[in-house]
Amino acid sequence: MPQTIASEHGQLASLRVHADDNVRVALKDLPAGSEIDDGGRILRLAEAIRHKHKFTLQDLAEGDTVIMYGVTVGRATRPIAAGGAITTANTEHSTATTKPQAQRGEWHAPDVTAFESITFEGYHRPDGQVGTANVWLVVPLVFCENRNIDVLRQCVADALGDDPYRDYKRMARELLHGAAGSVADEPYGERLFPNVDGVRFLTHTLGCGGTDDDAQALCRLLAGYICHPNVAGATVLSLGCQKAQINMLKSAVAERDPDGLRPVHYLEQQASLSETALIREALTTIFDGLAAANRVERAPAPLSALTLGVECGGSDGFSGLSANPLVGAVVDRLVALGGSGILSEFPELCGVEHELIARCRDDVVAERFRELMDAYQQHAARVGADFSMNPSPGNIRDGLITDAMKSAGAAKKGGDSPVVDVLDYTEPRHHAGLNLLCSPGNDVESTTALTGSGANLILFTTGLGTPTGNPITPVLKISSNSELAERMSDVIDFDAGPIIRGEVSIDALAEHLLRLCIDTASGRYQPRAVQLAQYDFIPWKRGVSL
Repeated sequence: MPQTIASEHGQLASLRVHADDNVRVALKDLPAGSEIDDGGRILRLAEAIRHKHKFTLQDLAEGDTVIMYGVTVGRATRPIAAGGAITTANTEHSTATTKPQAQRGEWHAPDVTAFESITFEGYHRPDGQVGTANVWLVVPLVFCENRNIDVLRQCVADALGDDPYRDYKRMARELLHGAAGSVADEPYGERLFPNVDGVRFLTHTLGCGGTDDDAQALCRLLAGYICHPNVAGATVLSLGCQKAQINMLKSAVAERDPDGLRPVHYLEQQASLSETALIREALTTIFDGLAAANRVERAPAPLSALTLGVECGGSDGFSGLSANPLVGAVVDRLVALGGSGILSEFPELCGVEHELIARCRDDVVAERFRELMDAYQQHAARVGADFSMNPSPGNIRDGLITDAMKSAGAAKKGGDSPVVDVLDYTEPRHHAGLNLLCSPGNDVESTTALTGSGANLILFTTGLGTPTGNPITPVLKISSNSELAERMSDVIDFDAGPIIRGEVSIDALAEHLLRLCIDTASGRYQPRAVQLAQYDFIPWKRGVSL
């Protein structure tokens, strides 16, 4: 079961998030006529309010702003009586400027005394990076090689059954075990490479048929994966004639690994004698790579070597109240210890830009954020889209009525520490501390991007439930409510529901979650996504998705 904290207090009926808010959030279903105590003032609900949805604390006229988290999250499109529900029928997206709560240079770091002497057990790489996992990576440069990737996947797994790839599987056993392996039809139970977490295979739909920029972006993303601290080395399959050429990927890898410390094998099918020869050579590089990777053992590393990517997906009306600020509190603690966080999903920062700009460490970083955000919004407008389209039907059904409302809660995953740098898509993290990464709001595309920029552990919050994982970076799933944690215990790792029930503080729960992060980074805890082999990888075809 997901980890939880014991109850300390009774359940609350509703919550005002910030003193300046003119709405409250229902923490359970509230019937019409219910009396709500709002700081000593009794408010009678004008209608029934579903849990996770918001209701007004005063009469709102058409055009009045709706304020939550202390920032504007919408505009009333018709009069709303005090105690009335906020819905898509009476409220629309608005990002009218409000005074930032944050002020540059005024961050007060949390007390991390209890963690100052703690280390994690990681894989130390020759370039000084530290991995939380140890995998060999197999990647295609173009979608034409996806079929060969699947052949290799099945061969390496030594799957059973009378299937089209049985001869290749026999070949794999012979290469790994010698001639005796050709007799056995059962998979091997022992771990031949106990210090390796496995071989991970990527597939995608890019590499040819797109623009030059698409090909370059793909190569930069793949280079981020190949040179990732969780990767021991890689085997790359190329067709030969595609737009994303081997030399392009080699150049992208050289930018991240100028000394050539990461072993990478490039194989081109059109230059190979046959498919059989290609598969044989690929299998040989994989098994030789596994043998080399197995010689690396976990060793103590400082928490400053951790980079937490933070992501949300399947958000609900509680995500911004429990799971997201909980993750933000963990990021703040890691930053105080010298580590790093990466906050992505630019469409889900729309409406709180002024807060993040106020937190940028200097004007240069603030201007980079403005430029990337403006460019993204302008491109979306050119294709007839807008960030206000971001909330999904599931988000809206669970009370996230506008994009600004969703963004205000989503940004809480970044905590309160200063923004030290802003990264464009595929750019690697260079500075310790909180970084912003330009990526879409699509869960898997953004999670894919976080890993490509160097996140070696990902915290993924969800209110509706999602099995999302990543091929090379462990992903911990944090539920916003306990009902989800119980119902989808096979995919949820940590329950933030006690925060909603008023049973435990965010600060207290953050220390528990940080310890789970350390256990995961050390290999002592295996996330549900890893147990399920949920290895999602979707490159962002820029401009197509929000």
